[in-house]
Amino acid sequence: MAILEDKLIEQGMAEQVTTFESGNEMAAMAAAQINYHIMGYFPITPSTEVAQILDQMKARGEHDIKLIPADGEHGSAGICYGAAATGARVFNATSANGLLYMIEQLPVQAGTRFPMVMNLVTRAVSGPLDIRGDHSDLYYALNTGWVILTARTPQAVYDMNIMALKIAEHAKVRLPVIVAYDGFFTSHQKRRVQYFKDRRVVQQFVGECPTDYHFIRDPKKPVTIGAHMNGEDLMNNHFQQSEAMYHAGEIFKEVACEYAKLSGREYPVLDLYKMEDAEVALFLLNSAAESAKDVVDQLRAQGVKAGVISPNIIRPFPAKEIREALKNVKALLVGERADSYGAHGANLTHEVKSALQDDKDNQTIVLCRIFGLGGKDFYASDAHEFFKMAIDAMEKGYAEKPFDYYGHIPGDPEKILKPVITPQHGDVFKTGLIEVKMDEETQKLKVKIPPLRALTSKPKRIASGHGACPGCGIFGGLELFFKGIEGDIVTLFQTGCAYVTTTAYPYSSHKQTMIHNLFQNGAATLSGTVEAFMELKRRGEIQVSDDATFVMITGDGGMDIGMGSAIGTALRGHKLIMLEYDNEGYMNTGSQMSYSTPIGHMTSTSGVGKVQKGKTFHHKDTVQIMAATNIPYVFTGSEAFPQDLVKKGAKAQWYAQNVGPVYGKLLITCPLNWKSEDRYGTKILEAAVNSCFFPLYEVEQGVTTITYNPEEKNKRVSVTEWFKYMGKTKHLLKEENKPILEEFEAEVEKRWQRLKAMHENPLL
Repeated sequence: MAILEDKLIEQGMAEQVTTFESGNEMAAMAAAQINYHIMGYFPITPSTEVAQILDQMKARGEHDIKLIPADGEHGSAGICYGAAATGARVFNATSANGLLYMIEQLPVQAGTRFPMVMNLVTRAVSGPLDIRGDHSDLYYALNTGWVILTARTPQAVYDMNIMALKIAEHAKVRLPVIVAYDGFFTSHQKRRVQYFKDRRVVQQFVGECPTDYHFIRDPKKPVTIGAHMNGEDLMNNHFQQSEAMYHAGEIFKEVACEYAKLSGREYPVLDLYKMEDAEVALFLLNSAAESAKDVVDQLRAQGVKAGVISPNIIRPFPAKEIREALKNVKALLVGERADSYGAHGANLTHEVKSALQDDKDNQTIVLCRIFGLGGKDFYASDAHEFFKMAIDAMEKGYAEKPFDYYGHIPGDPEKILKPVITPQHGDVFKTGLIEVKMDEETQKLKVKIPPLRALTSKPKRIASGHGACPGCGIFGGLELFFKGIEGDIVTLFQTGCAYVTTTAYPYSSHKQTMIHNLFQNGAATLSGTVEAFMELKRRGEIQVSDDATFVMITGDGGMDIGMGSAIGTALRGHKLIMLEYDNEGYMNTGSQMSYSTPIGHMTSTSGVGKVQKGKTFHHKDTVQIMAATNIPYVFTGSEAFPQDLVKKGAKAQWYAQNVGPVYGKLLITCPLNWKSEDRYGTKILEAAVNSCFFPLYEVEQGVTTITYNPEEKNKRVSVTEWFKYMGKTKHLLKEENKPILEEFEAEVEKRWQRLKAMHENPLL
């Protein structure tokens, strides 16, 4: 409901609407009301929702932000920097490893003084992978030169996103700003919030976009951005940047005061809860501080003078305000959701201690406890324990253990997990029924495989009990491919559904060795594994069979963010297989658009509405890109054509063991995000192949061969036959979307005719 108008007039505030929303929803709301020019983004949990929500709003015509899907976070940071250097208002959101992937771009943006706002939805930095919230990513941002605001609640996320832009663009600041809030605790939990009913109120508050910087927007006024500097100039540059950062602290106070008059909500530099006469206190960032406030009330009722300090801004660090707040505090426990390994305390603990050094009369005992890593919950009982530690130090006059972890559990050797199945290797995975030989005349491999039923006795490479969705095509496709491979394998799984659903510590569905690495770096990682394996063997340091096959599994958009790594691996010529399962989206983070998503298809970041009809550009032809690296074998495959896929698996193994790198692409179903029925999986794949959208072919030693031609078999169908099975494409069958359908059909036909020409002419 809206705040009563007469009350607003009395208080001098703008009209606001009360509702229940999450932090991500409020970040998107603020961005939409500001109506930024550009958002370069890449999905990563738990910040992904921000772009999704903005895309949904865009489809409904609620803002004009140009949403640009990047190929990875490094690309998204580049998009944002380029837009900011052009004088546009720029917005982004990321988390965890996404921040680290873009981190080398962040000091460039700060050092060249181009404002923007980025929401950091905090999450544990892997490895091992954990998608829940702590502050290990936030602490990496401390030295990037960005102003950092911290938001404890969804309401604060909204308010600080509005304040952040005004601070960033202030003439005395001109720095990019991070708004950091806790992943899942704040990002996804709905709370009571208020937002301005009329977005013009927000736009009037932030003001006009500045035009007096040295932008690259006017060809009549040429500028050079980021010129190389020598030491003397760089010293001056960084001094000015440092001064701007300290100015940001003062500007924050001014903007917060102005915003309080407009909204009725105050954001002092430090949120101080009952600190006026506190003798023991906790220093906590973001959502944990809210949990501790109830405990303060309970302790106060018992006669304990307790309080909580939580900063609303940590860059610049509010040292002066902290000294004032701790003037009479006898013991302070700083709880931190990240560690600075080997430093006997995490980052903010040392900054608090440093601030207190300048007050020679201060005798506060400071303790540090690392807590809540990987999203481990922080309850009132935990706050009680923290206060007990602080009270104990106050009573003794010293801290028995100034630094420690809180919440860790010692392992019990008696409870060590035993393997459920006996490890399988070597001859267990050899049938002797697959024959692969090089034809000396054609210089192509000849493969003989038995009837598929003869291969059913070959063990699966992945055990049952994984967490894939019903109808997921990943493991059916992978296992069919593996039927063509004899002997031991070593696999690397990039981040994605196949990895996440088969490994949940302390369990694993993998029967043979599996290593995980980041989305963008799987191929390079496995190339290092292969070369180390070979070198150790050459030196006689390991004794293993000669026929182990190394397979990198990627999917869920991994050949977008991981494209560079895959091409580099291909060009270096390592003996391995790169296998992509293509489900046409970033399914592991919630069905966001990938570059392999076809035009017009609906995803959570290519929505369908009155002003948007799904993805706006054509799908990437990864197979042809990889074929252009001139590796010995490239192929496509589908579970719906099993004999074809098993043969290609056998060929892939031979080339990977004897010649060099192989790349293969499997189209697989994703019923959850394709909005299709489980039972139609095979029909959907058959229709995709028979429509010539996903042709089955191989490029062997540079020569293209179509291995299944639906036209020759009189089985070719329209792409509409494929579309009718999937909810994500049914809108394309409507008359008003006929132009998009026709454009897609024309592209499919063009690529099919080109492929046929390559099939008919070995020189193409």
